[in-house]
Amino acid sequence: MYIDSYNSRGFMVNGNRVFGPCALLPRSVLQWNVGSHQDITEESFSLFWMLEPRIEILVVGTGDRTERLQSPVLRAMKEWGIAVEVQDTPNACATFNFLCHEGRVTGAALIPPGGMSLTSLGQAAE
Repeated sequence: MYIDSYNSRGFMVNGNRVFGPCALLPRSVLQWNVGSHQDITEESFSLFWMLEPRIEILVVGTGDRTERLQSPVLRAMKEWGIAVEVQDTPNACATFNFLCHEGRVTGAALIPPGGMSLTSLGQAAE
Protein backbone atom coordinates (compact mmCIF):
# COMPACT_ATOMS: atom_id res chain seq x y z
CA MET A 1 0.00 0.00 0.00
CA TYR A 2 1.42 3.39 -1.00
CA ILE A 3 -0.07 6.89 -1.00
CA ASP A 4 1.01 8.48 -4.28
CA SER A 5 -0.55 11.90 -3.67
CA TYR A 6 -3.38 13.80 -2.00
CA ASN A 7 -5.43 16.94 -2.47
CA SER A 8 -8.56 18.52 -1.01
CA ARG A 9 -10.78 15.99 -2.82
CA GLY A 10 -9.02 12.81 -1.70
CA PHE A 11 -6.05 10.54 -2.28
CA MET A 12 -4.24 8.59 -4.97
CA VAL A 13 -3.41 5.18 -3.50
CA ASN A 14 -1.50 2.62 -5.56
CA GLY A 15 -2.51 4.54 -8.68
CA ASN A 16 -6.23 4.54 -7.79
CA ARG A 17 -8.22 7.68 -6.93
CA VAL A 18 -10.05 7.62 -3.57
CA PHE A 19 -12.50 10.49 -2.97
CA GLY A 20 -12.94 11.97 0.49
CA PRO A 21 -11.76 10.51 3.79
CA CYS A 22 -10.43 6.96 3.61
CA ALA A 23 -9.26 4.07 5.74
CA LEU A 24 -6.17 2.26 4.48
CA LEU A 25 -5.75 -1.32 5.59
CA PRO A 26 -2.86 -3.62 4.76
CA ARG A 27 -4.66 -5.03 1.70
CA SER A 28 -7.56 -2.68 1.01
CA VAL A 29 -8.84 0.88 0.88
CA LEU A 30 -12.26 1.88 2.22
CA GLN A 31 -14.26 5.09 2.22
CA TRP A 32 -14.36 6.46 5.77
CA ASN A 33 -17.49 8.42 6.65
CA VAL A 34 -16.15 11.21 8.87
CA GLY A 35 -16.36 14.92 8.22
CA SER A 36 -13.68 16.11 10.62
CA HIS A 37 -11.53 14.95 13.53
CA GLN A 38 -14.54 15.61 15.80
CA ASP A 39 -16.41 12.77 14.07
CA ILE A 40 -13.74 10.20 14.98
CA THR A 41 -15.20 7.79 17.53
CA GLU A 42 -14.50 4.31 18.86
CA GLU A 43 -17.06 3.06 16.34
CA SER A 44 -15.35 4.74 13.38
CA PHE A 45 -12.06 3.09 14.44
CA SER A 46 -13.61 -0.35 15.10
CA LEU A 47 -12.66 -1.73 11.69
CA PHE A 48 -8.98 -1.39 12.62
CA TRP A 49 -9.14 -3.76 15.59
CA MET A 50 -11.16 -6.42 13.77
CA LEU A 51 -8.32 -7.26 11.39
CA GLU A 52 -6.00 -10.24 11.32
CA PRO A 53 -3.10 -9.83 11.41
CA ARG A 54 -3.60 -7.05 13.92
CA ILE A 55 -2.41 -3.58 12.93
CA GLU A 56 0.60 -2.44 14.97
CA ILE A 57 0.11 1.26 14.39
CA LEU A 58 -2.67 3.45 13.06
CA VAL A 59 -1.62 6.73 11.45
CA VAL A 60 -4.38 9.34 11.61
CA GLY A 61 -4.37 12.37 9.31
CA THR A 62 -6.69 15.06 10.70
CA GLY A 63 -6.63 17.43 7.73
CA ASP A 64 -4.72 20.69 7.45
CA ARG A 65 -3.44 20.61 11.01
CA THR A 66 -2.87 18.14 13.79
CA GLU A 67 -5.99 17.90 15.96
CA ARG A 68 -6.43 16.20 19.31
CA LEU A 69 -8.61 13.08 19.32
CA GLN A 70 -11.09 12.32 22.10
CA SER A 71 -9.55 10.53 25.11
CA PRO A 72 -12.00 7.57 25.06
CA VAL A 73 -11.03 6.87 21.44
CA LEU A 74 -7.31 6.80 22.25
CA ARG A 75 -7.95 4.71 25.37
CA ALA A 76 -9.90 2.12 23.35
CA MET A 77 -7.11 1.81 20.78
CA LYS A 78 -4.56 1.34 23.57
CA GLU A 79 -6.73 -1.41 25.08
CA TRP A 80 -6.68 -3.17 21.69
CA GLY A 81 -2.90 -2.89 21.57
CA ILE A 82 -2.80 -0.52 18.59
CA ALA A 83 -0.50 2.50 18.74
CA VAL A 84 -2.01 5.70 17.33
CA GLU A 85 0.00 8.47 15.66
CA VAL A 86 -2.03 11.64 15.00
CA GLN A 87 -0.65 14.17 12.52
CA ASP A 88 -1.78 16.64 9.90
CA THR A 89 -2.65 14.73 6.73
CA PRO A 90 0.46 15.58 4.66
CA ASN A 91 2.74 14.26 7.42
CA ALA A 92 0.45 11.30 8.11
CA CYS A 93 0.73 10.24 4.44
CA ALA A 94 4.53 10.38 4.61
CA THR A 95 4.59 8.47 7.91
CA PHE A 96 2.25 5.79 6.55
CA ASN A 97 4.41 5.30 3.45
CA PHE A 98 7.57 5.10 5.57
CA LEU A 99 6.10 2.54 8.00
CA CYS A 100 4.77 0.38 5.16
CA HIS A 101 8.17 0.52 3.46
CA GLU A 102 9.70 -0.75 6.72
CA GLY A 103 7.34 -3.72 6.62
CA ARG A 104 5.24 -2.66 9.63
CA VAL A 105 1.61 -3.75 9.77
CA THR A 106 0.14 -0.27 9.44
CA GLY A 107 -3.26 1.27 8.91
CA ALA A 108 -4.23 4.84 8.14
CA ALA A 109 -7.33 6.93 8.75
CA LEU A 110 -7.07 10.01 6.57
CA ILE A 111 -9.11 13.18 6.16
CA PRO A 112 -8.08 15.16 3.07
CA PRO A 113 -6.45 18.52 3.73
CA GLY A 114 -9.07 21.17 3.10
CA GLY A 115 -11.67 19.09 4.96
CA MET A 116 -13.49 17.43 2.03
CA SER A 117 -15.97 14.98 3.57
CA LEU A 118 -18.17 12.42 1.82
CA THR A 119 -21.18 14.66 2.53
CA SER A 120 -19.57 17.72 0.95
CA LEU A 121 -18.48 15.63 -2.05
CA GLY A 122 -22.10 14.58 -2.59
CA GLN A 123 -23.30 18.17 -2.32
CA ALA A 124 -20.65 19.33 -4.80
CA ALA A 125 -21.87 16.72 -7.30
CA GLU A 126 -25.47 18.05 -7.15
